[in-house]
Amino acid sequence: MKTNSIIFDAYGTLFDVNSAAEKCKNKIGDKWEAFANFWRTTQLEYTWLRSLMKRHKNFWQITEESLDKSMKVFGIDMVMKNDLLNLYKVLSPYPEVKEVLKILKNKNYKLAILSNGTPDLLNELVQSNQLNDLFDDLFSVEDVKIYKPDSRVYDLPIKKYKIKPEEVTFLSANTWDVSGGGNYGYNAVWVNRNNTIFDNLDFKPKNEVNNLTQLLELI
Repeated sequence: MKTNSIIFDAYGTLFDVNSAAEKCKNKIGDKWEAFANFWRTTQLEYTWLRSLMKRHKNFWQITEESLDKSMKVFGIDMVMKNDLLNLYKVLSPYPEVKEVLKILKNKNYKLAILSNGTPDLLNELVQSNQLNDLFDDLFSVEDVKIYKPDSRVYDLPIKKYKIKPEEVTFLSANTWDVSGGGNYGYNAVWVNRNNTIFDNLDFKPKNEVNNLTQLLELI
């Protein structure tokens, strides 16, 4: 796989979206993981529905509104809302992320994030995890006011770097995002962290990894 630009999805790919709820599991109880998964699913559904309805709200607003619903569904005391939201701003990276990014940076790859997150959210995520020196760019859907997998999102790095889609290696843990990037023309790699089944969305990735360390064997 020949590439100079490696672009990562953020949520679920670099950062563990369940880590906010996990840090509160003593208060939430045994249902913390089911709650975290429901929150994430609702959050994604809201991004797609708002894109279709052309009723854009930024990712932080959607995160808060999907949390409201999730807490009501699972009967979680609303006094925990601010704690969960604050923890979402500083989600933990997966264990291998920092070391792999350092290796890629030392090999002079151009590294970027392409995410649904707002610029402020992405900046806080990378800074709180001491990753800010490793990325050339943090691309946010707020530049086009529509969510992945709309092609206008995947256009963002192409327009800035003045390259062709096939010159990008794009990694995501989200199958719909891999399909979106792959159908757009990226060399899309599926980060299958949870041993799940790929969706039927007119694209099958040529490469699949269980974690980012395996990326080093591909490039």
